[in-house]
Amino acid sequence: MARYTGAVCRFCRREATKLFLKGDRCHTDKCAVERRNYAPGQHGQGRVKVSNYGVQLREKQKLKRTYGLLEGQFRSLFEKADRMRGVTGENLLVLLERRLDSIVYRLGFATSRNEARQLVRHNHFMVNGRKVNIPSYLVRPGDVVELRDKSKQVARINEALDGVMRRGVPSWLELDRAACKGSLKTLPVREELTTPEFQEKLVVELYSK
Repeated sequence: MARYTGAVCRFCRREATKLFLKGDRCHTDKCAVERRNYAPGQHGQGRVKVSNYGVQLREKQKLKRTYGLLEGQFRSLFEKADRMRGVTGENLLVLLERRLDSIVYRLGFATSRNEARQLVRHNHFMVNGRKVNIPSYLVRPGDVVELRDKSKQVARINEALDGVMRRGVPSWLELDRAACKGSLKTLPVREELTTPEFQEKLVVELYSK
């Protein structure tokens, strides 16, 4: 399966906002956006005139990179959102949040979505008592995501869980820290998806051309 393995801090600098791709590092003064708040590259500090298309493209790239998807994966999810009832942009955000790797990250089992994806691929989690190692698996309301017994002693996961109170757990999720499991109580609404800020309408406009 294709995946991006290069530097990710340059993504935050390119989008001029924190995408929280490096876990706890993003909350310190070592964050690349804090240290060099301009686009990467030789001409990163130059003045650039951005067209309407450029604004739409940057918003799409920001959303895609935040959730760690490649273009084909992102386009496929957009098409799925477009076929659903309701507002396409909001449907897209909800689908992105329903991905198993995103749920694992939101519950606090990992400090970043990249780390959550790796944990899922390495068979650390079960959904409703069954092993699932597909990061793109869409969790449904009422589903229970839990650590496998052999994974409850993994130091990195426990360190992430110890810091979950600082990061917080969204209201649409429920975490049982003692049992190392959590559940999707209900689908999130648009007002609850605010970190980072997205303008999903621009993505819809871009793909509708």
